Amino acid sequence: MGEPLNVGATLGPSRWLQVTQERIDAFAAATEDAQWIHVNRQRAAEGPFGTTIAHGFLTLSLLPELWFEVFGDGGYRVTINYGVNRVRFPAPVTVDSRVRATFSVVDVTAVDGGAQAVIAATVERDGSEKPVCAAELVFRFLH
Repeated sequence: MGEPLNVGATLGPSRWLQVTQERIDAFAAATEDAQWIHVNRQRAAEGPFGTTIAHGFLTLSLLPELWFEVFGDGGYRVTINYGVNRVRFPAPVTVDSRVRATFSVVDVTAVDGGAQAVIAATVERDGSEKPVCAAELVFRFLH
């Protein structure tokens, strides 16, 4: 934690985080996305994944916290989500799976009051060969 933003640096992996049905249901309620593949265990058992799955955007939304876990505040006063590039969800996160993230610093540029960085993030699911999320996070780090 607290490491500098060096292009090419790899941080992580983060801790494993379990994605429970309660977390999925809370995300569904907050986003009003209650599609049956996420919240209806009985129907999802008959569906393509054999159980409920997390929303792709739920997986994506875990990344800032997992980034902070491995990077800390980096000596900056505040970190702001500035954008996300190239988001993909190659494999599902089935209920009660464990996920973790690894990050690579792709680019760092100076901006007024701090730095802007592009961070490649990969989320893996325990036991899966394919990543469950890949994205480029764009953060602003301000002094």
